Amino acid sequence: MDAPFQPLVQPFIDYLKFEKRYSPHTVRSYQDDLFQFFTFLNKTFGDLSLNEIISSYVRSWLASLKEEELTARSINRKLSTLKSFFKYQVRTGELQQTPMTNVISPKASKRLPSFIPETDLAALLHTLRFTEDWKGLNAKMLLSLFYFTGMRLSELINLKERQIDKSNKAIKILGKGNKERIVPVSPELLKMIDEYIDAKKKEYESPEEFLLVTEKGKRMYPKYAYLLTRKYLASIKTLEKKSPHTLRHTFATHLTNHGANLNAVKELLGHASLASTQVYTHNTIEKLKEVYKKAHPKEQK
Repeated sequence: MDAPFQPLVQPFIDYLKFEKRYSPHTVRSYQDDLFQFFTFLNKTFGDLSLNEIISSYVRSWLASLKEEELTARSINRKLSTLKSFFKYQVRTGELQQTPMTNVISPKASKRLPSFIPETDLAALLHTLRFTEDWKGLNAKMLLSLFYFTGMRLSELINLKERQIDKSNKAIKILGKGNKERIVPVSPELLKMIDEYIDAKKKEYESPEEFLLVTEKGKRMYPKYAYLLTRKYLASIKTLEKKSPHTLRHTFATHLTNHGANLNAVKELLGHASLASTQVYTHNTIEKLKEVYKKAHPKEQK
């Protein structure tokens, strides 16, 4: 980071870490975006004070990103970083107003979340039903927990045994910004979790308080979970994206397809805004179009 801005950037990064409680991955993304922005400013316009940064300089940076053929989605993420940064500077009194007011975000094309058809997912979970080795047990737990709860990868990795509330048939999930939400679960999933915990106690002398472990009995880490999930989702050939987040999308899409209230889905996913959840109604509409094409007599002629 260029020296003149370092004293202003560090408090902002600390704010993201300790007040907003963003994940290390998210904080790193913010740091990278700010480094890239200030490096561009320094090379293009020379040394500037914070007050000298104007909206046209930000737009120049956007133009350079477009020349590098970044997608509108990626550019909007970087713009979000700048908006947060300058908003923080106004809040702390370093600036009177943000230079982002006259900066328009590029329009991103709407991309429907990728999800797994119910029959394909049922078949995949069935293949893992009687697995006994640790790799298979972990795959079964990962896929089942992602699909039956809609959890994010970070939430699942950090899930502790004590968050399983058997008496109320629910799981307490600690989401973004340390916000807690409660997701009801089926007796079938609770039985699966019980069996996993029993196997863990038998196999390892001092089992981890975190629910999921690797074959060595150590706390599961994100890359392990990601790669194992991806490996098993690879069997679904029609699926474009094969990641844990696809199972979260599948959880939400299957709920909306079966008539779940959108506000309820929002709460289950831990979304801060209903706008984030509304994307799943598009999947429902697409499904209705498909049913119409197959079933309507005029479409069949």
